Amino acid sequence: MKIQKVIDVKPSLGEGPVWDAETQMLWWIDSTDGRIYRNREDGSDLTVWDGREKLGSIALFADGKHLLLSQQTGLYAFNPDTDERTLIIDPEPDLPANRLNDGKVDPRGRFIVGSMDTQEEAPSGRLYRLDPDMSLHILDEGIICSNGPCFSPDGRTLYFADTWTGDIWAYDYNLDTGEALNRRVLTTVDTSDGGAVDGMTVDNEGFIWQAHVYGGKLNRYDPDGTLERVIEFPVLKVTCPTFGGANLDRLFVTTMGRPPLPRFPEDGPERGTLYVVDDLGVCGNPIPRFAATTVTEGVLS
Repeated sequence: MKIQKVIDVKPSLGEGPVWDAETQMLWWIDSTDGRIYRNREDGSDLTVWDGREKLGSIALFADGKHLLLSQQTGLYAFNPDTDERTLIIDPEPDLPANRLNDGKVDPRGRFIVGSMDTQEEAPSGRLYRLDPDMSLHILDEGIICSNGPCFSPDGRTLYFADTWTGDIWAYDYNLDTGEALNRRVLTTVDTSDGGAVDGMTVDNEGFIWQAHVYGGKLNRYDPDGTLERVIEFPVLKVTCPTFGGANLDRLFVTTMGRPPLPRFPEDGPERGTLYVVDDLGVCGNPIPRFAATTVTEGVLS
């Protein structure tokens, strides 16, 4: 196992990596400063877009042209070629202290995304499902900071975390309806080092990889919630992993350049670096695209 730097552009809050297998490119974001990045696996061909406001996560549209953005003021379709950004829906216009955060596409092309209190104190967040017809549905609520949605390889278990509970939850996920039921605690993460649960992904063996933000490591849990492996990083603020590369056997990991609130710890000189971990002996699963195909410039139908 080896950890290498891919690129160091010092994002305030590197987050949300998504591997595009069709183009062999990695998309990721600066959540705090609202930037969208795209580069090759070696860090070359870097392109940057201005998302215009805080970003929580991104997904690829099935049309191969648009991105789905979860942002401060709602869910948007974004065309990187034209810089056109179209509002799909603002789910919480009555909660100005909230914003949308982490999200992933399910195996049937729906987008699962959570909201959070920007001060990370009030349980005002919800977990949502955006369907390809652009209808929005509440799956859960009473959440402080939504993080880490991801799916078992068969798509029938949804994993999710409220960062400050220390728990990773599992839901029974109905692939036909998109319902998430029977929430239970899969495991309680050891946060005695000051760390917390951040982004997660699942490998082809069904094990969950959890970024341990402020604790400087990745944890790997088996499907029963038993800690199987810990990988220490040279920075504390590890934020989100995703598998990529031609064989999906490289684990890309984003990190934070500066803490979002004064109470959180600072970090060393490599803060904000995008890393890749090789020689793990496992692969990831292909990332689905958001199944909507009806976007035209300035119009959603």
